[in-house]
Amino acid sequence: MQIFEGIISDRGSRYAVSGGPCASEADAKDFIKTLKRNKKFAKATHNTWGVLLAEGPSKNDDGESGAGAIILRMLESAGLRNHIIVVTRWYGGKHLGGDRFRHVQDAVRIYLESRST
Repeated sequence: MQIFEGIISDRGSRYAVSGGPCASEADAKDFIKTLKRNKKFAKATHNTWGVLLAEGPSKNDDGESGAGAIILRMLESAGLRNHIIVVTRWYGGKHLGGDRFRHVQDAVRIYLESRST
């Protein structure tokens, strides 16, 4: 499991991104459970995720509607299968509007770039 914390901050909201190997829905649930063992991530407002599995794509927006689809789209573009990416947001009290989707994209991009270096 790789975790990158404090990667984006905007109007009080803070973002982190994490990921790792994932071969099934059960693996995805275990990954989220393990991530949330860290109290900081358990208290996050949103832990959105996506993964491309052999049986098809799987995602969870965790209340940040549309975020899972963004993650899936970026995984497809990168050709990364059987690997979960989780974007975590701690809400800062101000609505970000469409900027929140840009932040999800930026977080996933940071994660993907870290894998290629």
